[in-house]
Amino acid sequence: MKWVVTILVFCVTALVALGLVMLYSSTMTQHGADQLMRQLIWCGLGVTVCAVLAAVDYLHWRRWAWVLYALAVILLVLVLVPGIGIRVNGASRWLGYGNLRVQPSEFGKLALIVLLAWYGDQRARQLATLRGLLGPGLAVGVLLGLVFLEPDVGTTALMAALGLALLLVAGVPWRLVIPAGLCGLTALGLFVWQDPVRAQRVFSWLALEETKLGTGFQPYQAMLALGSGGWTGLGLGNSRQKMGFVPEHHTDFIFAILGEELGLVGTMLVLLAYGTILWCGLRIALRARETFGLLLAMGVTLWISLQAAINIGVVTSTLPNKGLPLPFISYGGSSLVAMLAAVGLLLSVARRAPVPAPRSRNPFLVEQEPVPAGS
Repeated sequence: MKWVVTILVFCVTALVALGLVMLYSSTMTQHGADQLMRQLIWCGLGVTVCAVLAAVDYLHWRRWAWVLYALAVILLVLVLVPGIGIRVNGASRWLGYGNLRVQPSEFGKLALIVLLAWYGDQRARQLATLRGLLGPGLAVGVLLGLVFLEPDVGTTALMAALGLALLLVAGVPWRLVIPAGLCGLTALGLFVWQDPVRAQRVFSWLALEETKLGTGFQPYQAMLALGSGGWTGLGLGNSRQKMGFVPEHHTDFIFAILGEELGLVGTMLVLLAYGTILWCGLRIALRARETFGLLLAMGVTLWISLQAAINIGVVTSTLPNKGLPLPFISYGGSSLVAMLAAVGLLLSVARRAPVPAPRSRNPFLVEQEPVPAGS
């Protein structure tokens, strides 16, 4: 397990370091080193939280599952209160003052994982029935509803997918999960159809060439950035698309600038790093000493992997624009701290995994079968 932890820490560290480099490269002409310095402060806080959570036994969080959930709900409610929540571009997603902003939905994802891990550990038998699903279903629905009201459809969809996946891992039958998933997809489709802004995003995704000067401007320019990078890229700092052509190039679309400056080789190494994190997370989850650790590690792993896949899918126009940051790389203090906190929980599960009994290297030694008690 030590080498799995070593590989995981190396991949996360490499992605965080790459994110800092790309952040400075993509913002140095407009903001100098200001945003880099802010991200470094958040990075230091995130590393500290990660180390503390890795050192603490993750089983302690079973007692605090509902407290974390209640705190997440309170923060998400405060975001919607006029005068308290910070509204930008028609969405209330932040709390804070001045340049200091926190996005509670990032920590809501972590609270959701801990709560469902607690349910799967303490109420496993009840989850096999429709009546037993009412409790976790209502709890998840409250979180999703509050995030949806911000509005943040991308985060809502991510949290819904994460919740359904964890419930399946916890043992909920497919016959109970599939109807809930279909109802959620139907409701999401109706909302997008009725919302002009999001309907235009879907249309621009389906017809990128026809909308490249309007709604599809951002994804089209991102594709141009990826294509102009070629195999090895234009070199660090030499991106042309960051000069106002790709909006949000340091947050949601930083992968496009990465591809332009580091080329296909750089993007493939990033994909390899995320794939390795997924593999390490699954190994840690399957080696957990009990159900709570398994679900906690599985939830964290799925969260990082799903969010990375969605962000890269949006940048490459495989998916419609959803506005989710790229884990460990995009600019954003709340996302970075929450992700590093999740890695700390994953490391805590790995550190306390049962150690397999050592096997003898003597080829002539035949291991005896254990003698039944009382014989």
